Amino acid sequence: MRPIKDADRLATRTGVDVGVMLFSPSGKPCSYGSTSIEEIIDNFFKVKLEDHQCDHAEGKINGFEVLGAFHKELQAWNEKEKKRKLMYKIMHSGSEVPPDQHMEEQKLALKLRVEKI
Repeated sequence: MRPIKDADRLATRTGVDVGVMLFSPSGKPCSYGSTSIEEIIDNFFKVKLEDHQCDHAEGKINGFEVLGAFHKELQAWNEKEKKRKLMYKIMHSGSEVPPDQHMEEQKLALKLRVEKI
């Protein structure tokens, strides 16, 4: 798997702890860690909690919270798109579902907002 090879190479070259978690379309998990994946996750959440406490004390917006909100928004759009496609297939069986230009524009705008962070 290319992502795992890339993660291993990054860990070897930089000496940092690297963890990769992948899920197949069927939901089967696969993970790699330059050290224990559990240790990497624990360290990640420890740092995240410390950053959140510091940011909260200083009145800053936490980037993880913003990304989490974006992720929820994107999930809602994806669910809406699935429903739209299903309804179209029911109403127009045998026809190809046309793309929703408005939805694509919203996803692009979200992607641009995420890239700014």
